Amino acid sequence: MILTSLSESAPYEALGERIAAGLRWLRSMDPAIADGRHPIDGDAVFALVATYETGPGTEKRFETHVRHVDLQYVADGHERILHTPAAALTVETPYDDAADITFYAEPPFASSLLMRPGDLAVFFPDDAHKPGCMAGGRHTVKKVVVKVRVD
Repeated sequence: MILTSLSESAPYEALGERIAAGLRWLRSMDPAIADGRHPIDGDAVFALVATYETGPGTEKRFETHVRHVDLQYVADGHERILHTPAAALTVETPYDDAADITFYAEPPFASSLLMRPGDLAVFFPDDAHKPGCMAGGRHTVKKVVVKVRVD
């Protein structure tokens, strides 16, 4: 897991051409971009833009992805993302290949990231994360998740 800001993300382009493409796209993105799926490099790199209300962490679930790295960028608003290594978790909903997602039971402990406008978190396949959690109350968030295929 990496926590940085988009403005400080250039060094992470060294993690691979697909991650570099996703970071370059984020830096050139129009802030008024519409919600939905946006192609970057076919199915290898694409962006999912969503505007939503944060909620209590008890209403969210830890997740991982096998085929994708998540570049989670907060364009507006703020939220908490909880994270923990997936190896220590108990699977609650087995891996769904079509959706590339596994859900986990709540662990006794997890770390918390406060995500503000301009912040970027990178989650690798072994990083369980629980996005969309309230930070001091419910807030509207506009988030861009760039999905980077790892195969």
